[in-house]
Amino acid sequence: MTIAIIGAGMGGLALARVLHVHGIDAVVYEREPARGTRDQGGMLDIHSGQEALREAGLIDQFLAIARGAGQDIRLLEPDGTLLLQEDTLDDAPLLRPEVDRADLRALLLDSIPEHAVRWGHQFDSADNGVLRFVGGGSTTYDLLVGADGANSRVRALVTDARPAHIGHNAVELGIPDIDRTRPDLAAMVGRGNYWVLGDGMSLAAQRNGDGRVRVGLSFYNTAEDWFATSAIPFDDPPAARARLIDLFSGWDARFTELIAACDDTVVPRSISTLPVGLTWPSVPDVTLVGDAAHLMPPVGEGANMALLDGARLGLALAARPHDIPAAVEEYEREMFERTGAAARMSARIQDMLTSPGAARRMLAFFQPG
Repeated sequence: MTIAIIGAGMGGLALARVLHVHGIDAVVYEREPARGTRDQGGMLDIHSGQEALREAGLIDQFLAIARGAGQDIRLLEPDGTLLLQEDTLDDAPLLRPEVDRADLRALLLDSIPEHAVRWGHQFDSADNGVLRFVGGGSTTYDLLVGADGANSRVRALVTDARPAHIGHNAVELGIPDIDRTRPDLAAMVGRGNYWVLGDGMSLAAQRNGDGRVRVGLSFYNTAEDWFATSAIPFDDPPAARARLIDLFSGWDARFTELIAACDDTVVPRSISTLPVGLTWPSVPDVTLVGDAAHLMPPVGEGANMALLDGARLGLALAARPHDIPAAVEEYEREMFERTGAAARMSARIQDMLTSPGAARRMLAFFQPG
């Protein structure tokens, strides 16, 4: 088999690793020019994805870099009322540990041969078993796997579906080395996830393994062009923080102080998803994994589904090395069912976040009955 994987994210690398374990070569083509070119983002809550890491023979290495304390939860209302605080015991099982996305990606990259990843290769087009790259160059394939994320270009080879904005716009900020620079805020946020849910807005703070706290501000039921009309001057970080503090006026002063303490990294993010339960007629030589196949609201399922996609596609191909179309069809049948359920659950959580009384609704979700 000649397997070409587009994208060196969680799904594509998990696929390459599981194939490698089973003695099958694959090449990952990544548009980034080098391994450390781009910030990989914050922490990931890895739960069901641990199954994929077991299949990849990496579970022990994963548990060594996972943060059990990242399972801690604090849930508050905008007036400062603490609704829920769950602190993880030191000997608690790692059911939903947090891990730095960059660390997990590094673990996966280090687990496959160096030559299996071709950096600086951006997908341009593919047909009749020929893959072409932007700027020239081509290669052949028996199976092309789109692991190229939310804005996948491979997706168009199997479906006309495109991501649609869901009325959610977010701004990402951060406080570096918070234990040293702001120990008061570090104590407030705690070791894991800190959520303040209001009507139409939320603030989330997440402890990262490198000492940085990532702060996410979400604005729900907003238009796709909301950033253009919000008067947030993203090219002037201090002024952007001041405008964001204005938008959170009326909230407890501790929360706006958290925004004020952030550095000059101020990144707007417009949230889109693919249709819940998306499927397509199986194509013998092309398939998708991860966000390319089932982009969901960012509520903790995406990376887990991507890892499982990669592992299970790898296992299907290993079981049917001489019948790629059958392996693809088997993988897609299971993936559609599994990720459809995850997408429906993610949509329900997103609905809780965007509805009045979000904090109390989320409390009931965490403590049913």
